[in-house]
Amino acid sequence: MMTGITGTPGTGKTAVAAELERRGHRVVRLTGTVRPYIVEEDRARQTLVVDVDRWAAEFEPVEGIVEGHLAHLLPCDRVVVLRCRPDVLAARLASRNYPEEKIAENVEAEALDVILIETLEEHPGEHVLEVDATALSVSAVADRIEQFIRGERPSSYGSIDWTDYLGFGA
Repeated sequence: MMTGITGTPGTGKTAVAAELERRGHRVVRLTGTVRPYIVEEDRARQTLVVDVDRWAAEFEPVEGIVEGHLAHLLPCDRVVVLRCRPDVLAARLASRNYPEEKIAENVEAEALDVILIETLEEHPGEHVLEVDATALSVSAVADRIEQFIRGERPSSYGSIDWTDYLGFGA
């Protein structure tokens, strides 16, 4: 079974994947798999543009966990979408020295549920777990993911609403 851990940059994917790896899970970090599929470097946005369709089509499924903000585009059996409150996310990205434009772009994507929506377009809802990792420890998030992998935690998504961070909340 292949489980994807995805989310907007800064939501905790890498830290949680490291914890799961420490617990004995096989983890593939997707940043190491996309290099051959980079089609351009967008210097203005400080990002690499990947031929996602070709990458996903050629990705060899693994038994274990795939971690990265594109994991939901792979043929995963289960997908975990990590979320983070936009103000906290902005602070995390600022601490990484992201430019203001890139912080704003990622915070807006998080507030608009972009990764969750993309995930649900690719995977049946009963195979998706959304976790608000804002105030949870890395260990607690890893616990939830392990429970989901074992089938002990049901699918759950759609209860997080951060549109108020965009100024037109519910």
